[in-house]
Parts: sequence; structure tokens; C-alpha cells
Amino acid sequence: MFAEKNLTMLTDFYEITMANGYLELGMQDEIAYFDMFFRKVPDGGGFAIMAGVEQVIEYLKSLKFEEEDIEYLRGRKFFSEAFLDYLKNFKFTCDVWAVPEGTPIYPHEPIITVRGPIMQAQFVESMILLIVNHQSLIATKANRIVRAAKGRPIMEFGTRRAHGFSAAMLGARAAYIGGCCGTACTIADIDHGIPALGTMAHSWVQMFPTEYEAFRKYAEIYPENCTLLVDTYNVLKSGVPAAIKVFKELDPPSKAIRIDSGDITYLTKNARKMLDEAGLTDCKITISNSLDEYIIRDVLHEGAQVDSFGVGERLITAKSQPVFGGVYKLAAIEIDGEIIPKIKISENIEKITNPGFKTLYRLYDKTTGKALADVMTLDGEVIPEEDGYEIFDPNAVWKRKTLENFRVKNLRVQLFDKGECVYESPSIEEIKAYCAEQIETLWDEMLRFENPQTYYVDLSQNLYDLKQKLLSANHAE
Repeated sequence: MFAEKNLTMLTDFYEITMANGYLELGMQDEIAYFDMFFRKVPDGGGFAIMAGVEQVIEYLKSLKFEEEDIEYLRGRKFFSEAFLDYLKNFKFTCDVWAVPEGTPIYPHEPIITVRGPIMQAQFVESMILLIVNHQSLIATKANRIVRAAKGRPIMEFGTRRAHGFSAAMLGARAAYIGGCCGTACTIADIDHGIPALGTMAHSWVQMFPTEYEAFRKYAEIYPENCTLLVDTYNVLKSGVPAAIKVFKELDPPSKAIRIDSGDITYLTKNARKMLDEAGLTDCKITISNSLDEYIIRDVLHEGAQVDSFGVGERLITAKSQPVFGGVYKLAAIEIDGEIIPKIKISENIEKITNPGFKTLYRLYDKTTGKALADVMTLDGEVIPEEDGYEIFDPNAVWKRKTLENFRVKNLRVQLFDKGECVYESPSIEEIKAYCAEQIETLWDEMLRFENPQTYYVDLSQNLYDLKQKLLSANHAE
């Protein structure tokens, strides 16, 4: 179960039936453009964080159909022999663009675009959505929690509560991108370079006659990583006094206590007082206990004396809103070199797509470095860095804003060119640092947990006009 496995067949079954249908109709080489985007920021936040691009690249580079896959499909008796022969010689030849990991992203933006033969571009939908939806969700949640802690380290402690082993490993990776300092998941350190952290469980304390003996033995073995879990029996009556006694006797270079239950504010205030009165002002206090951004924000406001937090199930499962909601929609087809835009229309305005092959730009204030707006354009359009550039809310065109003294950045990079990978993924440390830098470009009003300021995601005039033309044509029919 844990061995490396070819994930080509990790797909929705209809991706395969459609691929077979395209071949049957002679459409297999027709060029299509698909966009991945999402519709709502989780938890009502001001932005989400892009994550999972490295795993998308790994998946696309390793696409191949094994003989056992072919035999499985043959046994279903749905598929033609011509289609099965095609799969035997399958080679991914698409172009792919994506927003780099760690970038703040907003609803309806094309965070990934795949261009290529329809059979291929359609087939990769399920895995692209699975990867990016999961990691972007966890990175977004982690960043909210990190921001609530106001500079105090957040450790990802959710391995045992994750939705499966891959969710634990890749969730730890995404949490690190979002700003966590490390993880309890050891294999995430081995595979992804996320620092593995942790000391003891309550069972260690219970294995000894007294808390004092449990703490002393642990401090003797791990003086450089001496965090003692003080809530097995009674935090203030026995746990903290036993820890103080060990710290005073052995004076390990690293001193910390961890509290995993009870009233955080009350216990940490009193524990801090006891430690300080014992001369242990350098002893840190770590808290772990079903935490999230709201609890952390509230206890710090109440004056809790906490130096770091371990956050488990509510982070690794994004418990408050555990679905990211990214979708993958056809945006255009290409016939004889001409790009023909496509649009999906719905009575739900939110589900109407933006047509065509697009470029995504971010505009920054040259003086403050803050992000001012994102603009989607038709491919090939250039946004001039000239004072007086006007943007508007495409859902409320009367809301117009004139920008001055700004610079323009193309947010997306090319990952694949005709099936060949042309992008080298940054290290996890570089992605994490980039994410932190990008968060600094956002206005404080966008960082609120409730009712954040709405960020402009504009359409260029040409793209807006194209969308209205397609909507009008459909309405006329």
C-alpha cells in the first residue's frame, strides 16, 4: 500500500469514457484550453494561497498507462481496441502554465491553464484538482493560523487526524508553505524537507512512578530538546512543579513545558508566574489542544502567556471549511491556429466562466510595494505601466478605479512546453519565504479573518467585451 505507485489511473471514470469518445469521433488531436480556478476563498477570507504545483509537475511527468491498466479497461468492455492501442503509446504533449506556489490567489483567476490535444488536456483534470485543491486549502488555513499567532511559531501536529497518509505528508508540506515552522510528521521531513518536531506523549509520563522521574529521565536523554508535557495529572499542582525541579537540578540548555488541555489563558498565566518566580524566565511555554486561528487570537487577546503553538486536526483537515472548491473548465479550442473562446453559462452568476486563453497580471504600487489589483487579459495583451490605467469590478462595472505609479507582473510561469517540463521547482524553503514575502504585499484590511476588504480582480476591456458578446449570443438563441 505504501510503495510508490503509478497514479495515472487515479482519475474520474468519465475522463476515460470521454477520451475514448473523442478518439471514436476523430477529435483526439483537436486543441483545447482548460483553466483551473476556484470560486470562493475558504472561511470567508480575503485570499487563498497557491500550493501543490510541484506535485502536479511530478504527476504530469510520470503519466503512462501500464499493461495492467490496459487490461483493466479492456475488461470493462466500454472501450475500443484503437483507444487501448493509443493508451499503450501515450505521451503527454500539452503546454501548462501555473501561478507559482506560495502566491496569494483570488476567485475566478486561471491559476493553472492546460493547452493541448483534448484527450490529454481533459484527462488530467481529476489529479490537478485533487492536488491543488488539497494543498491550497491547507496552506490557506495554515497561514490564517500563523497570522493569528502574531510571530509565535506554529507547529503542524495533525498527522494522526489527517484524511489518509498522503494527506498527512502533503498536508504537512502545504502547512509549511503557509508559514508553519515544522511538523510532527516524520516522513514529511524525509520526503519534503519539512522539519520534524516533537518530544513526548502522556504515555511517557505514565510509564514512570512520578512526573518528576519521567521528566528527569527525559531531560537526561534529550537536554537539547527538553520540552516536558505537564498536563498528564494536574498542570499547576504537580506538572509544573516537577518540571521546575528538573530544570533547576539539570539546567538543560533547552527548557520548555507543553500544556495539552485545560483553560489556556488561566494555565499559562499561572505557569508563567511559577516559572519566573523560580528564576526560569528562559523556559518557554507551548500549547496544543484543538486550536485554530480564532482560539489563538482570543487567548492572546486575553493575555495568555504562550511562546509557540502545536495545531492538529483543525489545521490538517481545514475543519472549519474542508473543501477548496477548485474547478477545471474548458475556456477555448483552437482550429487551424485560431483560438475560439468557449464559455459556460449558468443561472448562478458565480458559475459563469471567463472565456478564452488568458494571461493573469498583478499590479503593485511602486511606492508601497502593495498589491493593487489583478487583471485577467486575453493572451497577448500588455498592460501599460502608465498613470491613469483604469480598472473596474466586472460584476459592478460602475465601480471604477484609476491607478497611478504602479508596476505590472505576469503572475504565471510556464511549466510544460509541448509535454517537456521547462520549470524547475524552487526548494520548499524558497517557496515558504516567497509566500511570506507575498503576504507582506497585501493590505492589512485584506488580512482580517472576518469581512476582509474585497480585492479587485478585473477583466481587461477586451476580455470583458468578449465575455459580454458570448453571453449576448447565447441569450439571443
